[in-house]
Amino acid sequence: MRSLAIILIFGFFTEPSVSNEVISDKCVNCICIAISNCNQNLGCDNGACGALRITEPFWIDAYRPVVGDDDPYSTGAYARCAIDKTCATKAEKNYMKRYKTDCNGDGKIECIDFALIHRLGPFGCNGTVDSSYTDAIKNCINSP
Repeated sequence: MRSLAIILIFGFFTEPSVSNEVISDKCVNCICIAISNCNQNLGCDNGACGALRITEPFWIDAYRPVVGDDDPYSTGAYARCAIDKTCATKAEKNYMKRYKTDCNGDGKIECIDFALIHRLGPFGCNGTVDSSYTDAIKNCINSP
């Protein structure tokens, strides 16, 4: 019984496999475009970092992905990840896999839902955002 408890605790605190990705690369890119025009030169300001404008609580909820062999608990690991395109994409995918929700109530979980989760959080994603944001997502997703 003790071994099962250790396995369950260890499994809870480790990063899940993202082999069954929920959000497409195209959708992540569309969120990036809508959030910052995917400006890869953005650093950190006002509590958000990188082109996806990831916050530290978002990154923590995404299981603290890191760049290379970085220590997820080291000072600056969050910022280094959020400004790195590959790591930030991994954080986005982990977060969406964890919190996938049908935000707009249409019975499907699609890119617009992920965009709403990104902007409003998983528990408030049925709220409203500015139409320029949702229009940018829809235009991007519908582009070839």
